[in-house]
Amino acid sequence: MRIVGVDLFCGAGGLTNGLQKAGVNIKAGYDIEPTCKFPYEYNNDAEFIQKSVVDLTREDIVSCFEKGAISLLAGCAPCQPFSKYTQNKPKDERWGLLYQFSRLVKESEPDLITMENVPDLTKHDVYHDFKAELESLGYHVCDKVVYCPDYGMAQTRSRLVLIASMLGPIELIPPMNTKGNYRTVKDAIGHLPRLKAGCANKKDPLHRSSALSELNLQRIKASKPGGTWRDWPVELRAKCHTKDSGKGYASVYGRMSWNEPSPTMTTQCYGFGNGRFGHPSQNRAISLREAAILQSFPDDYKFVSPDDKYEICPLGKMIGNAVPVRLGEIVGESLLEHIRAL
Repeated sequence: MRIVGVDLFCGAGGLTNGLQKAGVNIKAGYDIEPTCKFPYEYNNDAEFIQKSVVDLTREDIVSCFEKGAISLLAGCAPCQPFSKYTQNKPKDERWGLLYQFSRLVKESEPDLITMENVPDLTKHDVYHDFKAELESLGYHVCDKVVYCPDYGMAQTRSRLVLIASMLGPIELIPPMNTKGNYRTVKDAIGHLPRLKAGCANKKDPLHRSSALSELNLQRIKASKPGGTWRDWPVELRAKCHTKDSGKGYASVYGRMSWNEPSPTMTTQCYGFGNGRFGHPSQNRAISLREAAILQSFPDDYKFVSPDDKYEICPLGKMIGNAVPVRLGEIVGESLLEHIRAL
């Protein structure tokens, strides 16, 4: 049986790429960010449509489904409103987007659904309303917090993954890795050419890193893989770290370790001072290409058209916001395993 679907909040195409690798046919992706059009369409066999889910209709969705195929509605609503880093801030307009997802499920009646977000989403009524709505419509629902290294990703990302089926009980496929054989930073990016801070590789312009001030260059030289700013000489420490309120933030200005998975890639993963995003052995932050690979994008995934500039901040946001490709593939394999077992 053939699965044909639509990807909501598709971004640069991480989820679509993973689902297509597994054998799921995604026909179209919807997103409001125009810069995502090039990477989405260049790297995936699907159409990018710039449109907010608020404005999507039943016809928009079902026009992508195929007669005789199993239909899928997939998506990852923006996670920032539910992140532990922003929970104490006022609710923003993205808070209700999961309700729009629920509306589109009710209107388009897909056979299968998948939704991915941060684990802390489960602390909010919007998620429980979403899940209850699916169950009231007759869907069998499986939701699980996935630790990405368990599924072969070199990144200590944890994500809430929901899959649902109108066809019968459904489960995620079991993990295939344990702590003894997790994919490491070295496994993922150890093959890439050396790079200096503030420079780009001539053959791969996405393999570029942010410049460092002289002070931060001295700081990263004093940093140990897996260590903290506490390893630095006192004169290199930031004033905020000398205060009680700053002493607990040990993961900023840190180097990754070659022999462990990376930290979670964020929208600011290109900055040495934004987390443990220092390269394990080179005196720089990780490059955009390294961040993309740690997000399990293929080494040759293109994010910028030949006519556009490589701007680090927007590209970092695009990469950090993406669903890891391998996670999308795991979801796709789970969906296909489900329909084979029917």
